[in-house]
Amino acid sequence: MSSTVISHSAEHHDSHGHHHEESFIRKYIFSGDHKMIAKQFLITGIIMAVFAMLLSVLFRIQLAWPDKEFPILEVFLGKWAEGGRIKPEFFLSLVTIHGTVMVFFVLTAGLSGTFSNLLIPYQIGARDMASPFMNMLSYWLFFVASVIMVASFFVESGPASAGWTIYPPLSAVPTAIAGSATGMTLWLVSMVLFVASQLIGGINYVSTILNMRTKGMDLWKMPLTIWAFFLTAIVGMLSFPVLVSAVVLLIFDRAAGTSFYLSDLVVQGQILPNEGGSPILFQHLFWFLGHPEVYIVVMPALGLTSEVIATNARKPIFGYHAMVYSLIGITVLSFIVWGHHMFVTGMNPFLGGVFMITTLIIAVPSAVKAFNYLATLWKGNIRFTPAMMFAIGLVSFFISGGLTGLFLGNAALDINLHDTYFVVAHFHLVMGSASIFGMLCGVYHWYPKMFGRMMNAKLGYLHFWLTFIGAYLVFFPMHFMGIDGVPRRYYAFTEFAFMAKWVSVNKLVTWAAIIAALGQVAFLWNFFTSIFFGKKAPQNPWQSNTLEWTTPVEHIHGNWPGEIPTVHRWPYDYSKPGHGEDFIPQDVPFSQTMSSNLPHDFEGDEEAERIQAEWNAQNGRKD
Repeated sequence: MSSTVISHSAEHHDSHGHHHEESFIRKYIFSGDHKMIAKQFLITGIIMAVFAMLLSVLFRIQLAWPDKEFPILEVFLGKWAEGGRIKPEFFLSLVTIHGTVMVFFVLTAGLSGTFSNLLIPYQIGARDMASPFMNMLSYWLFFVASVIMVASFFVESGPASAGWTIYPPLSAVPTAIAGSATGMTLWLVSMVLFVASQLIGGINYVSTILNMRTKGMDLWKMPLTIWAFFLTAIVGMLSFPVLVSAVVLLIFDRAAGTSFYLSDLVVQGQILPNEGGSPILFQHLFWFLGHPEVYIVVMPALGLTSEVIATNARKPIFGYHAMVYSLIGITVLSFIVWGHHMFVTGMNPFLGGVFMITTLIIAVPSAVKAFNYLATLWKGNIRFTPAMMFAIGLVSFFISGGLTGLFLGNAALDINLHDTYFVVAHFHLVMGSASIFGMLCGVYHWYPKMFGRMMNAKLGYLHFWLTFIGAYLVFFPMHFMGIDGVPRRYYAFTEFAFMAKWVSVNKLVTWAAIIAALGQVAFLWNFFTSIFFGKKAPQNPWQSNTLEWTTPVEHIHGNWPGEIPTVHRWPYDYSKPGHGEDFIPQDVPFSQTMSSNLPHDFEGDEEAERIQAEWNAQNGRKD
């Protein structure tokens, strides 16, 4: 099937791809080319990340100086910061939209949308995605969802404010608080469009990987990046529809008088007629997506890191098959651990024990990946490129943040730590920081392939150190705040003596956040100026083995000007004894590397083994 698709695609591009000039709108805006759509996802994701980062700086200022007035805030925020102090209800809106944008619009769409689109056709040897139109539609649904989410800041009642998890009844009763009104409606509409975007994209990614691999590219020759994107798409397709069902029922409760999540409520002195519903139902539906969402965010970052670490350590990735099986294990287990977010809802202790066991088991495949990264780095001939620095940073965050997950996976401990700053510290390290670093390592590594230019390495190192140190200074102290019982989402900690002592730590955290935010200016300057003024990239700047580096630097429709390369080997033949160079691209036949071939390279191909044995005999080589 794949050969038919490829040959038809090649004919189509050979006959049409170079005979007409596309208009600006068709080429740059409503493009069907996976390379352009990847850039659109990336730049939109960067803009949304800057927006979310500014929101976090605003609420960090409130936490560090809860009694101080900043007149400039009123200039920018108007009625939401009268007298220069952020209002409590707007503080919750800032937290809500920051979390929503970072988790969904940056780390899900910005990360997967960018690199799945860029790398899947490139690395499997395809001309484009299975459906370029669906690909374009996926981006534009994401873009419209982003606009609606940001637009909620400009409605009279303000943006949604119920936390990024939008638990009922705050999200289900439009009259509960200001942020439960129009802003919440816009949040719900935005998320439905966002999920539609992700489902269309996921179907496209899976179809492309299964049907459009080039000749010789079997599943065990695919780079770990492609395995990660493939399994991430599957997780998304199975879990995102559950969020839509939760949102639809929430809309019914808000607008149609139903009682899926509402029962026995009094709002502003009035008893609501709703009865029989349960907000815990919403929690089950939300977290059935919410926990797989952690891996929808992390797995693509781990895939990118696998490629970058192997390339820059100049070593084969350690335990390739173990890495694939660990990704599959994470994919399966991610669907049966959601209840650990709900230990405090009064669930049956036996059921809590089941969720606790599965939660602790999922640490095993995660640990396999961490150990394999460390083993790949061990005694490697490491090149500390900016991409490699961010990849190593991911490994650091994944280990330090993952260890705290063992505490939260234990029901007895979680009941004490739940909804404290310990949880904030945990998921910002293991999911937020690790995934952002995976995304940034991908940007630095594949920037030459996206834009044909090189980024400035010195600015890259400055960006790394400011972000790495800043992230640890922001989130590590929060573990101790959480252990002391300091709750998250509080507007100020001045009312209670045991919390007031943490104000000085909040000042440290806020200054670290501001400095880390300023560090992103180095990245933004580097990213956008290098598009126009960066040094022109060579075809294979990192001496990497995967197929994308066999395509021309100048983008062409269909990726390869002639025939698509045939794959002969796995993507991690680095520093192979007996070979003149320290890398062997996937499209190099074994007949050209007789002096470095090993028995397991041939995967049971008897003819290739016979030819190699004859060559060995003639040249006096022993296996």
